[in-house]
Formats: sequence, C-alpha cells, structure tokens
Amino acid sequence: MSDRQRVILVTGGAGYIGSHVVRVLLEAGYQVIILDNLIYGHRDLVETILKVELIIGDIGDLALLDHLFSSHSIEAVMHFAGFGYVGESIQHPQKYYRNNVANTLTLLEAMNQASVNKLVFSSTCATYGIAQTFPITEKHPQQPINTYGKSKLMVERMLKDFSQAYPLKYVCFRYFNAAGAHPDGLLGEDHNPESHLIPLVLLTALGKRESISIFGTDYPTPDGTCIRDYLHVMDIAQAHLLGLEYLLANETSNVFNLGNGNGFSIQQVIDTSMDITQRPISVNLVNRRPGDPPILVSSNEKARQILGWKPQYPNLEEILAHAWQWHQKRHQITDLT
Repeated sequence: MSDRQRVILVTGGAGYIGSHVVRVLLEAGYQVIILDNLIYGHRDLVETILKVELIIGDIGDLALLDHLFSSHSIEAVMHFAGFGYVGESIQHPQKYYRNNVANTLTLLEAMNQASVNKLVFSSTCATYGIAQTFPITEKHPQQPINTYGKSKLMVERMLKDFSQAYPLKYVCFRYFNAAGAHPDGLLGEDHNPESHLIPLVLLTALGKRESISIFGTDYPTPDGTCIRDYLHVMDIAQAHLLGLEYLLANETSNVFNLGNGNGFSIQQVIDTSMDITQRPISVNLVNRRPGDPPILVSSNEKARQILGWKPQYPNLEEILAHAWQWHQKRHQITDLT
C-alpha cells in the first residue's frame, strides 16, 4: 500500500501541535482526517490552511468513533486530543482524568474493535516529575507531581497493557517545551487562555499584555532564571512523521523524548525576543513558584539513533522569529516599528 492510500486519523488536529503534524503528513502524501471537539482547536485554520476533512466531535463518543472507523479505512491514529494546563489540572482533576484518561480508553476500545492497531501518542516530560539527573533520558523515573502529568502517565500505562493484551502497537512521544510556528507564518500557537512563556512574551511585545512575569531570579543558573528545553514545533511534527513510519514499518512499540537537547533561560528568551521584535518588553520579577526545578533539559539521543531524527531549527533565534511572524499575522499587526 502506498503512502497516498494510507488514511491517518488525527485527534486534536485543529490544535497547535496537531495542526503542524497534519501539514507534515499532507506534504508526505498521507490522507488525513481530523477529529476535534474545537474546545481549544481552531476551525478557521483547518478550513483555510489544512483543508482536510474535519469531524467535530469528542474522542469519548463511542458511537461516533465506531461510525468513523467503520466508514473510513483508517490505518493509524495520531492522538493529540488532551488537555494540557498544569494549574487547571490541579484545580479540576476530574476534567483531566475524564478527558485525558477515560476518553482515551474509549478511543483505544474503539480502535481495538475496528482492528486499527497503530497509535502515535502525544505524552509529556511532565510524567518525569522533579528531575533527578540531567539530561533526562527515557529511563528517568516517572513520578509526576501534577494531575496533568499523572493523566498522561496513566495513558502510557494503558498503552503498554493494551499492547500486551491486543495487537495494538504504539509510539509515545514525551515532549519538553513546544515552541515556534510554521516558517510560512500560516500556523502557530494560539491558546486561550495562554500559559506558555514564548507566546506570553510576544503578546507583551505586541501590546496585548502589559508585562511578563519572571518567577524567581535566584536559581543556580548563569543568569538566575530557570532553564528550559524549547523545541521547534516543526521539529516535533517531523518526529511524528518519522515515528509513524517507524510504526508502520516495524510494528514495534517504543517511547521517545522530544527535546532540543539544549536549554535556554527565561531571561534569554526575553532578551532574544526584544532583539527580534525590536520592541520593549516590560518584566515583573516575582517569587519562585513551588515545584519549579532550576533546569529541565532532555536527552534526545534515542530519537536520533532509532528514528534518524534531529532538530532542524535548534536555535532560539529561529524559534522566536517564526513565532513572532505568526503572532503578527494572527493579530493582524504588520508594522510595529
């Protein structure tokens, strides 16, 4: 069967990472169907940019899933339909266990019933909890400290159990910090509410926010601010394509970290953003947040060695430049000088 005949179902394909993966799948010749409830996804981007079949619905709707699998020759599922706000997950754990865990169980049951046996899952480095060693490898203990991380770890364990009991094979990607936007400026990050550092910084540069807060400047790092591993969203998307092709060719389950392998501090992000935008960015210095580790940096060696993947946009300047281009277009601002 050629790639052009292969149909891939992408849950959450109208969201940030999912939409970029859809672009890469289409460019590789796959046929794509998106299933998204549009709570956080963007219908306009699917209709104007991706232009693929969009089914508006929920992965917890078993009747919908049964109809979807029976009416389409779906070969694999790429699963991005999860909630991802750490603070919200602690305040409203039922929302995360219902959507991220219970609804994923429904998806797995429907897949098993329809003999769709290949899944690429969007997990997170939050399953590791407080880092004990650096860089963080896939063998690092998984001891999540928030409900979001716990919900993703539960799904990882479900996948392992399903793969032992049924024909299911999976590739699981544990992301670090997804960032950036498509280089053509047509897709990017647009959350509501927004909680990620880079878009918050750029929204401040756009005048959409008054300031950005730095939580702690006394960490044992070169400039005193936390260091995080930011990976371009297009590099994440490319890894998913390679993960899918690995799964289709080998029918072997595996787990991979996805990170840049290098860290950038909060202050570096702000300083570089000011250089790129040529705009002032007001900063508030506030106290540390409980549980924030000084450094979180991944080892991406396993993905490099097994998938043949490597970041194509490893530089912070490129990540921020692409994100800045997207935010200007998204907010229809072209002249900020």
